[in-house]
Amino acid sequence: MSTAPAPVLDPPDLGEIPDVRLIALDLDGSLLDEDKRLDPSFWPLLEQLEARGIVVCPASGRQYATLRAQFERDDLVYIAENGAYVVRDGAELSSDTLLLPTARAIVGAMRTASAGGLDLGTVVCGKRSAYVERADEAFLAQARPFYARLEVVEDLLTVDDDILKVAVYDFESSERGAGRALAPFDEADRVVVSGLHWVDVMSRTADKGAALQQVQTALGVTREQTMAFGDYFNDVGMLEAAGWSFAMDNGHPDVRALARFVAPANTRNGVVRTIASALAIEL
Repeated sequence: MSTAPAPVLDPPDLGEIPDVRLIALDLDGSLLDEDKRLDPSFWPLLEQLEARGIVVCPASGRQYATLRAQFERDDLVYIAENGAYVVRDGAELSSDTLLLPTARAIVGAMRTASAGGLDLGTVVCGKRSAYVERADEAFLAQARPFYARLEVVEDLLTVDDDILKVAVYDFESSERGAGRALAPFDEADRVVVSGLHWVDVMSRTADKGAALQQVQTALGVTREQTMAFGDYFNDVGMLEAAGWSFAMDNGHPDVRALARFVAPANTRNGVVRTIASALAIEL
């Protein structure tokens, strides 16, 4: 990938119509607008893509149950939990779990950081559900959009589930607060700043890019036949796994510099407009 900032394409003109067979779509900051909604034009685009045999793959830090509820489809490929859980046609394709002792150590570290003055909320993300022990409405309002299955428990250390990741919401700054507090866990596992307020800790091998490569293998699709859209650091691996990579104009500057192209911002329906233009689809 080029390290020079890519030009913003509005509308995109790739100079050719690529032979795309798989499109991976980050949600927050990319496909969804500022109100976390899908533009109505997405649905006719999806129909036309499917008619061409192109697989659409929502790829998000969100829980699988949340993605399934948002799209109301079982016949899609979903990359959930930032790549830790992949579901195809309603069945698990792959999972990459976090060791339970590690998850509990993270919970303890975040309790210590909170006692030290950081305003944090911790989500332990399992296959069956997501779990929180902080139950005030201010925090739950931030967690609910990402976790359709969310259970409030007395003690996160008692959770018994296959743990896909631990997510931490920092009311101030994910990079300056929770991200730094979680830095020690980045040696054995992966600490990824996934938004202005969210930080995820996952298995060292869990990544949207690794998940996308698994999907490519399962579908018999090459990197050159793959298009991907993202806006933040948790999307970097996915963008690198796609021959046609698009960072959003509203994305982090470092991510924009890594992508092959820059698409119009999520507030301007950039993903749908870019796909339609690149593949010569009329909506």
